[in-house]
Amino acid sequence: MNSSTGNGATGTARTAGAAGTARPVSPSEIVERALELSRSDGCVVIADEESSANLRWAGNALTTNGVTRGRTLTVIATVDGAQGTASGVVSRSAVTADELEPLVRAAEAAAREAGPAEDAQPLPPSRPSSPDFTEPPAETSGEVFAAFAPALGEAFARARSGGRELYGFAHHLMTSTYLGTSSGLRLRHDQPTGTLELNAKSPDRTRSAWAGQATSDFRDVDPLATDEDLARRLEWARRTVELPAGRYETLLPPSAVADLLVYQMWSAGGRDAAEGRSVFSRPGGGTRVGERLARLPLTLRSDPAEPGIESAPFVIAHSSGGDASVFDNGLELGRTDWIREGVLANLPTTRHTAALTGLPLAPQVDNLVLEGGGGQSLEEMAARTDRGLLLTCLWYIREVDPATLLLTGLTRDGVYLVENGEVTGAVNNFRFNESPVDLLGRATEAGATVRTLPREWGDWFTRAAMPPLRVPDFNMSSVSRGV
Repeated sequence: MNSSTGNGATGTARTAGAAGTARPVSPSEIVERALELSRSDGCVVIADEESSANLRWAGNALTTNGVTRGRTLTVIATVDGAQGTASGVVSRSAVTADELEPLVRAAEAAAREAGPAEDAQPLPPSRPSSPDFTEPPAETSGEVFAAFAPALGEAFARARSGGRELYGFAHHLMTSTYLGTSSGLRLRHDQPTGTLELNAKSPDRTRSAWAGQATSDFRDVDPLATDEDLARRLEWARRTVELPAGRYETLLPPSAVADLLVYQMWSAGGRDAAEGRSVFSRPGGGTRVGERLARLPLTLRSDPAEPGIESAPFVIAHSSGGDASVFDNGLELGRTDWIREGVLANLPTTRHTAALTGLPLAPQVDNLVLEGGGGQSLEEMAARTDRGLLLTCLWYIREVDPATLLLTGLTRDGVYLVENGEVTGAVNNFRFNESPVDLLGRATEAGATVRTLPREWGDWFTRAAMPPLRVPDFNMSSVSRGV
């Protein structure tokens, strides 16, 4: 995507005005023109307008900051044939008005050259348009950090006087998506996405602590409070204890729970389950829908209207594959319970895979919530722990066995020993081997659900709310010497 810093903008199509001067062409106009140019049997046009702002720092000082803007246009052409309907998808950034027709023709050519699409379905019918479809895109700017940046400066000063160094970055992205179809849909969604990652280190680099936060606008982000938490963790790490590999009672913070369950969600496709290729396949055929997975009354759900982590209320699919279909673009989304009070309730499906498997239609939604635990905080759960481990986060998560969804990965930036309700020191890092599905079945306690940032998947998935979990026998399969 083309981008720029400062006040300039790129990726914006322009057309000549009455006086010969060029004027920007709005995203809604681009969508309408692309649809008018279409000669295919069906057409979907998606215009994504993005603007982002960021701050980076190292050693208690800002290093870089900037603002970028850009546009990506995706055209999906569908062509009916004797053997079925084919689709062609072409996406390009910085599309000018003169480049619009070649882009549409390229998508049509791709459709004609492709074989019939397995997931072909009629495009969703027209319904009332988004009231702001013709309005300019939403934008972010450096002003999103107006209150955050001064507080970050105070955190730098406090960290410096406390003998620790802060590293990290803050990023805010605003994406306005305009979706139009030849069947009459005209939909728009504005998606703000903000993340803070803050890492505190001792000057000799022997101790490290991390904290992350997801946000919509940075008004709920307090870097001073985050630094205070990191300072406490660095103090915990002044005493170190070597522990061998083994199974330990472990407190998983919301971030670690999110990383595990986001991967589980990505691996929960209804078709894979029905065809015997996943942990959600029932031995002998079919899926495990209706089976109890968790002993606790936990509900795992997605809802585009979830307060604080709102997401697109309709399907936005730039390509087909897995659990997404370009033919479903514009389908309405609502709340979906994936696990309801411990029982598997739904698996992700498109219209095609729902018909193929007999499962209910349940498209993916861009957020994830686990709830049903008590109201305890992670600190309160630690205070009731006789002996166990308190994690900070997980990283380098990889799949070992899709049949059981066995994952492996590493702990990072602080594993702490809890004894008689108090943290008594830091222990070495571990490699773990665990299945999130098995963990849900073995978890003995869940705390209060809070918004959190997955450490491993935060570049792709930020809208999550999770509780801390107590697992009595978390499998630390080997010792890792990394920090």
